[in-house]
Amino acid sequence: MATPEDRMKAQDVWYRYAYLRDNGHKEFMDKATKCEDFFAGLQWDKTDLALLKAYRRPALTINKILSTMCNVFGEQIYNRAEIAFRPRNETATEDVATALSKVFMQVSDNNQLPWLRSDVFADGIITSRGFYDVRLDFTDALRGEVRISHLNPRNVLIDADADVYDPEGWSDVVTTKWLTGDQIELLYSKEKADALRTKANGTETYGFDAFDDNTDKFGSNFSIGFSGLSQNLATQALRNIRVIDRQWRKLDKVEHFVDITTGDMRVVPSEMLSDRNLLAQHLQMNPLLSIQKKLIRRVRWTVVAGDEVLHDDWSPYDCFTVVPFFPLFRRGRTIGLVENLLGPQELLNKVSSQELHVVNTTANSGWKVVTNKLKNMSIAELEQRGAQTGLVLELESLDAAEKIQPNQTPTGLDRISYKAEEHIKTISGVTDYQMGSAREDVSAKAIQQNKQASSGNMAKVMDNLNRTDFLLARVALGMIQTHYTEQRLIRITTDKVTREQEQLTVNQITPEGEIINNLQLGEYDVVVSSVPERDTFEDSQFDQAVRLRIDAGVQIPDKFIIQASRLRDKAAIISAMEGDQDSPEAKAAAELAQRGKMAEVAGLEADAQNKAADAQLKIAKAKTEVGKGPEVDTSAQELQLKIEQAQAELQLKKDELAARLEMDRQKQAAELAMAQQKMDHEASLKAREMDHKMAVEAMKTTKAEEKAETGA
Repeated sequence: MATPEDRMKAQDVWYRYAYLRDNGHKEFMDKATKCEDFFAGLQWDKTDLALLKAYRRPALTINKILSTMCNVFGEQIYNRAEIAFRPRNETATEDVATALSKVFMQVSDNNQLPWLRSDVFADGIITSRGFYDVRLDFTDALRGEVRISHLNPRNVLIDADADVYDPEGWSDVVTTKWLTGDQIELLYSKEKADALRTKANGTETYGFDAFDDNTDKFGSNFSIGFSGLSQNLATQALRNIRVIDRQWRKLDKVEHFVDITTGDMRVVPSEMLSDRNLLAQHLQMNPLLSIQKKLIRRVRWTVVAGDEVLHDDWSPYDCFTVVPFFPLFRRGRTIGLVENLLGPQELLNKVSSQELHVVNTTANSGWKVVTNKLKNMSIAELEQRGAQTGLVLELESLDAAEKIQPNQTPTGLDRISYKAEEHIKTISGVTDYQMGSAREDVSAKAIQQNKQASSGNMAKVMDNLNRTDFLLARVALGMIQTHYTEQRLIRITTDKVTREQEQLTVNQITPEGEIINNLQLGEYDVVVSSVPERDTFEDSQFDQAVRLRIDAGVQIPDKFIIQASRLRDKAAIISAMEGDQDSPEAKAAAELAQRGKMAEVAGLEADAQNKAADAQLKIAKAKTEVGKGPEVDTSAQELQLKIEQAQAELQLKKDELAARLEMDRQKQAAELAMAQQKMDHEASLKAREMDHKMAVEAMKTTKAEEKAETGA
């Protein structure tokens, strides 16, 4: 049973949750639910839908929001964020900044951050709020690793009195989630889980929404009494206990590390506060650090379920673990892109349905029939079959039945649906050029310019996404510098094409007692830069390389063109082209080709020297003649120009020869590599054939021995 003190703490947390829920979060929930439904195509009110069905009128759903938002998602996917760190004060160094960047790269790979980023972005675009959660995870690492997860925005309650984007300006943040009794037993204690199981079964409740099963999940809402499971198994499988997780700021005097030289201060990690020997060892290794107490707003962490306190202690982190993303933010008001498209989408659905209704009534406008003049069917049958093609009416006279003339289609009805579509494009900022629906008579250059101009509509949204990336990197940096205190080996992939990996050791202690890549010292700034997605970037680089080589004549080596391509086995192709440069055959071929080219160059140089000597001889002869001063000078100038022209031609031939030499060298290397591969392949085939023959002979021998034994 909960103690009176625990009941008071749980009551305080519950009242705070109820305050945040009733002051803004319920309105956000209603808006988020409607936006989610419209995005999924559930765009008709149930009452209106039932009424239209009763009157047999169409209710069309033309979901333009889905395609429009998918285009926005593509804009984000094609532009990823790259995080780096740079030194900020005297104790920070470039080497440690590089090490921190690589550690964050490993954290990103471990958590599949690009996909999480897309999920958070989608939440923000649709509901106007998206959230990360960053904390240390000890599931598969005793020393802890930074774990980044994606929170459901419906379950995050922001400080209702805050009006800033950065969580540093919030007093608290509450996350709520639904857990089973088994999950609570695993995370906290069996005693707490048993007490909550009893309350969840109906013997005691705490608040009108303390226990519920209406959560976001794959299945629909259901009751416990569904078929196929017993009552006990159904209770175990049902997430019916609301757990409230509150992180809030409270004043407290905390010990800080103080750098004597710079005055830089940092909170002492909780593990060092609990183990004074570890703290003394750290101070001995860092003689420039001292300890000082300071009053700060510290983060307190309280977790309750009903009237049970599951956890209440100081947070091991110096900030909230929740990181927000708001596409558009104005003084505490969050705005997504879907909510402003609800009106135009409803208009499009209703007008399109009305157009179809008008067409249907035109085809089946009704009949005027004289009493008892219809012979081959009853009035009821005419009501059902009156609009069918090829209908035959048997009448006593020609004027016994008359088709009722329908009303004319209202003028401009089709224009309203057109305007509704244009409203969706205008409000969202996603034009036909971005959707790939431009007219055929528009040039490619004009389409590209219009795409670039249209991307300005998303500039603020992408800027806020970069802001969220900055906050995320800042929180991760604080956790890394505070809790990555021991020596760790970090492995990262530096080149995805060749699959090259790099190893980095942080907090490495040398025999002299120095710490290499000490992540704890210094302050660092976060640098966020947007880079294209690798596939899109490679396509662009490949096109530019090919155009430079064909149009501009820039001799880009084949290796770099293949690296920028989308070929499947680029690394193998490059290796095959380069071949084994150290093999005897490759060395002999390269030496022979080099000697041939050198002989050709020597011949050209000798030819040029002979031409120059002849020209000099002619100049000397011309100068010895008498009485031809001006003419001699003219002849000498012409000969001098010819010499310079011959020298220029010689230099050009040298350059061309050098280029051909390099190309021939690469070609010969590729041919040698291909020949080597072919020889290896043939050898492998011969080896397999030999193994097969030996296996057949062995089988024959075995069968012969078996026959011999049988005969014996």
